[in-house]
Amino acid sequence: MTLGGVSRLALVGYRLFSASQVPRMHSYCFTPITSRQMSTDVKSITTNLRSSGLLRTQGLIGGKWTDAYDGKTLEVLNPATGEVVADVSCMGRKETNDAISSATDAFSSWSKVTAAERSKCLRKWYDLLIAHKEELGQLITLEQGKPLKEAIGEVSYGASFIEFFAEEAKRVYGDIIPATLSDRRLFVLRQPVGVVGAITPWNFPLAMITRKVGPALACGCTVVIKPSEFTPLTALAAAELSLQAGIPPGAVNVVMGNAPDIGDALLASPQVRKITFTGSTAVGKKLMAGAAATVKKVSLELGGNAPCIVFNDADLDVAVKGALAAKFRNSGQTCVCANRILVQEGIYEKFANAFSKAVQDLKVGEGFTEGAVQGPLINKAALEKVERFVQDAVSKGAKVLLGGKRHSLGMTFYEPTVIGDVKNDMLLSREEVFGPVAPLLRFKTEEEAIHMANDTNAGLAAYIFTTNVQRTWRVSEALEYGLVGVNEGLISTEVAPFGGVKQSGLGREGSKYGMDEYLEMKYVCLGDMNRN
Repeated sequence: MTLGGVSRLALVGYRLFSASQVPRMHSYCFTPITSRQMSTDVKSITTNLRSSGLLRTQGLIGGKWTDAYDGKTLEVLNPATGEVVADVSCMGRKETNDAISSATDAFSSWSKVTAAERSKCLRKWYDLLIAHKEELGQLITLEQGKPLKEAIGEVSYGASFIEFFAEEAKRVYGDIIPATLSDRRLFVLRQPVGVVGAITPWNFPLAMITRKVGPALACGCTVVIKPSEFTPLTALAAAELSLQAGIPPGAVNVVMGNAPDIGDALLASPQVRKITFTGSTAVGKKLMAGAAATVKKVSLELGGNAPCIVFNDADLDVAVKGALAAKFRNSGQTCVCANRILVQEGIYEKFANAFSKAVQDLKVGEGFTEGAVQGPLINKAALEKVERFVQDAVSKGAKVLLGGKRHSLGMTFYEPTVIGDVKNDMLLSREEVFGPVAPLLRFKTEEEAIHMANDTNAGLAAYIFTTNVQRTWRVSEALEYGLVGVNEGLISTEVAPFGGVKQSGLGREGSKYGMDEYLEMKYVCLGDMNRN
């Protein structure tokens, strides 16, 4: 405990809702961290954000900004510097139950608002997100660490889901079914599922919220958001703008802090009819088990182990550019990052040399540094995981072609790294590294590449690079993944369905299909229709 609050949710304890798996412990732990004093530049940015009204530190329950009932707070740190950005309310079960009650009360009216009116509110929210994209980008950089340009890009990407679902709100259609009897009329209604518990990770503090909350609100649902304890500030700022947009109190609630207590409250409440989660497969399985008691609807976007397959006939420049984007976005901290780069033996050496040269040119720096394209890892645990994976590969015969160690900037910065001669039995091939490390694996034939790519429990994203049209179709169809990029490394968009197969999750986010996750189907039979 520090100053009546807590410095951080445990790095060595039980973090129920994280984007990476950590060991579970039976008690809720707090681990003190030594934090630095805030620098002058960061302090001025923080002051400006506070004066804009977007730097919120309390939870949002029923339209009111609320402290934790026991007064506890949680430090939000800048991963690039260790500086304390803000102290936020550290909430738990009681606050979550009240947020659920507020969402339940709001649902009775919000679900009855016309689709056109809900659309207008969402459109206004989109406009406000875009109007404040600079401030929101600064918040993301402060608490998550990604470079400012990339952070502002996330704001535009995240806002695009609100814009898209503002339009889709008016397109929730039912069906008329031809009756089997002349005196009956049969039709299907699609209605909002109810209160939604939305649990989001730290790697995309805005976009992972809007991708869930946008369709939920569009359908007429209300939400209780549980953002990551590492990055709650962006969620709170987005919630503030939702209020300004006219989305009624209680329709959007935000609670953060004691992850196990918040999660247990969401799972236990019969008023919460759906859980939507982005994070690790291990936690997703626990949520599925927990949701079973009340038979909640569940959608899960879980971990990946994305293969990036480069064939001999690939355009080398296109392959290098695409693989670079697929691997090093957000310093490798995304679930769709290329976790394994499979290169056919005929082009292996050329690709390894060109790719290593491109990676060497990536500028590493604190997020507000001009020209920086690689930021820090989120915390010390993430840094140590990357080191462990690299050491495992080297000990088994892999070769470090570039990087392979902590960056001279210190903190949680790691050098952009390329590892050659990686084998299937190495950790780099079997699990997500979630860091700026690109493993290169050789293959001989198309069949071998497909087998290597599919040899995993994960099935989220995959990438292939080839100029052969027939191969494009064959391999895309053979890959056991929910998303496939062909000659492109950045494939996420609000208009296409995002989600995985196998143990990478259930359901889809984004696109018109993303609306289905927040709707129930109701069949209605009208009888005695021939009576005058």
